[in-house]
Amino acid sequence: MRSRLTADDLRETSAALAARARELPELADARTVAAYVSVGSEPGTLALLDALRARGVRVLLPVLLPDNDLDWGAYEGRASLARVRHGGRMALYEPAGERLGPDAVTAADAVLLPGLAVDARGMRLGRGGGSYDRVLARLERAGAHTALVVLLYDSEVVAHVPEEPHDRPVHAVVTPSGVRRFGRRD
Repeated sequence: MRSRLTADDLRETSAALAARARELPELADARTVAAYVSVGSEPGTLALLDALRARGVRVLLPVLLPDNDLDWGAYEGRASLARVRHGGRMALYEPAGERLGPDAVTAADAVLLPGLAVDARGMRLGRGGGSYDRVLARLERAGAHTALVVLLYDSEVVAHVPEEPHDRPVHAVVTPSGVRRFGRRD
């Protein structure tokens, strides 16, 4: 479905996602949000990142490490992003500044997670690299009570996704047409 989206579709959904996400109390009250820069046909995040930063929120962005774990850096605006190609994978946009370490995410009030789908239980289907599984495990070990939010297209909220023992549910999904909440389990 994502491969059929036009540039106009991506702009429209990005604006709608940013507007919906800004309404979330978890983001409205956040001092620090860990997020990501969307690539390709992923639901757009840049408008939301800019809106959060304009409100004075500290936005942390991931830096992919060789072992697929994530380090973090601060988002200082679009000019602070570097396009980085990791091996044969797609290029990612990462913060060019100081690295804060993998544990920096534990200071976040909310984490925006990428995904391919989420189901009625709040289980998220990721891309299979395990990077965000490590983030969620790190948050759990730290005893963090971080809001977990996934940004998707409407058609990606499905009845059921496969689940592994290490998978953790998200608390909310934001789509262009609205927000769906799942029970907090922390």
